Amino acid sequence: MEDHERDPSQILEELTTAVLLVDDRVRILHVNHAAETLFRVSSRQVVGQTLGTALRGAELLEELIRQTQRTGGAYTQRERRLPVRGDRPVTVDCTITPVSAKRVLIEIAEVDRHARITREQHLLSQNRAVQELIRGLAHEIKNPLGGLRGAAQLLEAELPERDQREYTQVIIREADRLQQLVDALLGPNAPAREEPVNIHEVLERVRSLVIAEDAEGRAEAPAVALQRDYDPSIPPVTAEHNHLVQAVLNLVRNARQATGPGGTITLRTRTQRQFTIADKPHRLVARIDIIDDGPGIPLDQQEQIFYPMVTSRPEGTGLGLPIAQSLVSRLGGLIECVSEPGRTVFTIWLPMETEND
Repeated sequence: MEDHERDPSQILEELTTAVLLVDDRVRILHVNHAAETLFRVSSRQVVGQTLGTALRGAELLEELIRQTQRTGGAYTQRERRLPVRGDRPVTVDCTITPVSAKRVLIEIAEVDRHARITREQHLLSQNRAVQELIRGLAHEIKNPLGGLRGAAQLLEAELPERDQREYTQVIIREADRLQQLVDALLGPNAPAREEPVNIHEVLERVRSLVIAEDAEGRAEAPAVALQRDYDPSIPPVTAEHNHLVQAVLNLVRNARQATGPGGTITLRTRTQRQFTIADKPHRLVARIDIIDDGPGIPLDQQEQIFYPMVTSRPEGTGLGLPIAQSLVSRLGGLIECVSEPGRTVFTIWLPMETEND
């Protein structure tokens, strides 16, 4: 169908700005997908109800509607706080426009969303720059490392004393350890084989791996509790199965190390409509949250956690998070982190539409 023949209501559904249509008695006549997402409601729930009954934060909207009724023209307020998501209000620009004597159009644009898009673009740019630097350094290290190991093997064959061979074994073991580190930095060699992947199967695989690891190394302290909060209606995403398993496993291991024995990690899945990853809009995305109740990440470290070699643990390599970010970015997705004392959430965003959508 040509654009000029399209149903106007369908065009509203594709907007990333939340749009509501109300009548002169402030009853909701229509909400688009972006408004459903913003207020966490469905159209079926709220159409026919008044703003005050149906939506959190309706006081602000009703105030702006009254202002519009007084002036008779469109009215805009910028950077107002709208309490729509639990205890955390979002910052919005809100415009009220009379479209007839008895109908008013409400447009709500999230200011926070624009800030998030800018932050995501920075994260992806940072990830690309880091990967290029790492690959350059890793290739420079890899060749002489192979030569070093080969020379140690030749030297070992020439040494008559077993005691002396212990020194060459140290060289070989350390060369192998460095080789594994370089391979981890370079990431997977094979191109991704993307296919429909059930994200809950991925999470269950990771969960079983972590439980097995806990059982292997468990002392007297209790293991980490792994809780599920799944949305079973989520369809498969297009991804490389093993890459997604590795990315989620890295995040869960990171959460387990942060919480320590006796902590709780929650694996949560949701979908979100009309969502932008970096600067690319998507009709539907899958959201995987890894939530822990550990001490949180210090504010001054939160901007650096996806850099390699950044770790607060003496035994850590600082590679788990940047590798996870790299694997997810290959799938067109992104990992974000929000942390405060007692709660850290790593979120994987994955696009769900296909090329034909």
